[in-house]
Amino acid sequence: MFVREMSRRECHEIVASGDLARLACCKGGQPYIVPITYALSGTHLYCFSMPGQKIDWMRANPSVCLQVDQFSGKLKWKSVVITGRYRELRPSGERYCECLDAWSLLEKKPNWWEPGGLKPVPQQISGAYAHIFFSIDIDEMTGRETCEVQP
Repeated sequence: MFVREMSRRECHEIVASGDLARLACCKGGQPYIVPITYALSGTHLYCFSMPGQKIDWMRANPSVCLQVDQFSGKLKWKSVVITGRYRELRPSGERYCECLDAWSLLEKKPNWWEPGGLKPVPQQISGAYAHIFFSIDIDEMTGRETCEVQP
């Protein structure tokens, strides 16, 4: 088996066909990584979360990284790494329409609110708007895949 670099178009196809990524953020030199559901639209990955550590950390440091993988066998994989910037989509004001677009794209995904909406401890039920839609504005996308012949 060999590994080859994927083109930007090939990376885009992998990301467009998926819906689960690993989101990495950093605060005070400490990295943090979590699974997240996403929907791709142009140069934006739209995501959803409840308030918590990842949102706090991305508000403090909007530079993030995501990894999207695709496996088709034990030794056959493709992996795309995306660097970008966190941008919160508030449900009012200038980002209102984009927030609705994000919601409409995400709701097409199975169980789109997981894992961003589940917490390991009981949560209070509130009438207040607690969920957060956000965009990762893509700066760079690179990828690698296994192949049977040397590139």
